[in-house]
Amino acid sequence: MPFARLASATTPTCHIGLGLAAVGRPGYINLGREADLPAVRSVDALRERTHELLDAAYAQGVRYFDVARSYGRSEEFLADWLNNRPDIDDIVIGSKWGYTYTAGWRIDAEAHEVKDHSLATYERQRAETAQLLGDRLDLYQIHSVTPDSPALTDKELHAKLAEAAAGGLSIGFSTSGPGQADAIRAALAVTIDGEPLFRTVQATYNALETSAAPALAEAHDAGLTVIVKEAMANGRLAEPHAPDALKAVAAETSLGPDAVALALVLRQPWAGVALSGAATANQLTSNLHAAVVDLDDDQLARLGALAEQPGAYWERRGQLPWH
Repeated sequence: MPFARLASATTPTCHIGLGLAAVGRPGYINLGREADLPAVRSVDALRERTHELLDAAYAQGVRYFDVARSYGRSEEFLADWLNNRPDIDDIVIGSKWGYTYTAGWRIDAEAHEVKDHSLATYERQRAETAQLLGDRLDLYQIHSVTPDSPALTDKELHAKLAEAAAGGLSIGFSTSGPGQADAIRAALAVTIDGEPLFRTVQATYNALETSAAPALAEAHDAGLTVIVKEAMANGRLAEPHAPDALKAVAAETSLGPDAVALALVLRQPWAGVALSGAATANQLTSNLHAAVVDLDDDQLARLGALAEQPGAYWERRGQLPWH
């Protein structure tokens, strides 16, 4: 497992990863993003911002980097950075397939991405990812599996994924939506020749959306590495949008709400990596303070009261505009 590399890392931030969803394309749904990026969001401007973040993250101990075919040019930007730093060999690279980026580098596109978990999409996108990341890719994940996803039952697809795994690539999946727990449990049941197909799961978990926790604990107990995404709930748990209870706990720790939100994830015994989705170097540095946050029982109880019903959480997320 490539994540074994993190076990030997000595930096306190090695279990915080950097996801490039917010900087690989000009439009995304994170709150406050309109002020986070350059006024002119050209390809070169976002490439430069991505490289600044990657440099800052690596220098501060981050060792997992997460991209996807649908994150605009995120794979390309990461590949450029890796090609310029061939001496860096202690990191883990994960990407995802299953969504196709369709916005054409526009913020006002009618559709930003199209989902398709078919074998044909896997083979096309696997070739596209390989062309950019080559043997630097460690983990390839099915993007946003839901309980009704054909990727859970397509035996031909499973055989192709197993073939990639036999070649040394770790195979994982991510989840989204109010049925995350059901999707995780269904994926855990997928086997090839009696062996589990998936070695990682990436799921949304944060102070507002905690419903996947029992299934993620089961995945961890089954030997999967758990990667947590959207720990800041697309900006709802960061300044200035954070709930008052989170702001109060943050003030008590003398750190930002974002750091506390990430710390809440990191303290879960099943969490292997928690992703920062920072769009600026200052946001990244603030996020990384999560590694030193210590929360007491009273603070945890107050944060625990923030949890929403999954249906309500995902309905609100679906209404967030692309900025």
